[in-house]
Amino acid sequence: MPQDSDSNDQSYSSSSPGPSHRQDSSDDMRKVQRREKNRIAAQKSRQRQTQKADTLHLESEGLERENSALRKEVRRLTEEVKYFSSLLSSHEALCSLLPSGPPDVSYGPRAFQPIITSTRFQH
Repeated sequence: MPQDSDSNDQSYSSSSPGPSHRQDSSDDMRKVQRREKNRIAAQKSRQRQTQKADTLHLESEGLERENSALRKEVRRLTEEVKYFSSLLSSHEALCSLLPSGPPDVSYGPRAFQPIITSTRFQH
């Protein structure tokens, strides 16, 4: 009979959840929960990165369109300046109200911004 008792003790101790077994089970549950939480956090992070990249792409496209429109306007205004400059030059040759001699032109603090101080152009 002692043999029977030993086998019962062995099977009882291996099948019943002792404190050690509950500890392992609890640790496993925490690991699973932590992994799931981490998986969800990583997924959200990837979604935020994708959304940020999409937003930047759309903003970039908008700025490219705006830049193109501004360059087109600069070209148009440059042509307009050329036209008015040639018109002014042809007018100066024919205008009897203008005194003879070159205009007094100096440049302001910013380059390419002439300051005309002559009264020649004020009529």
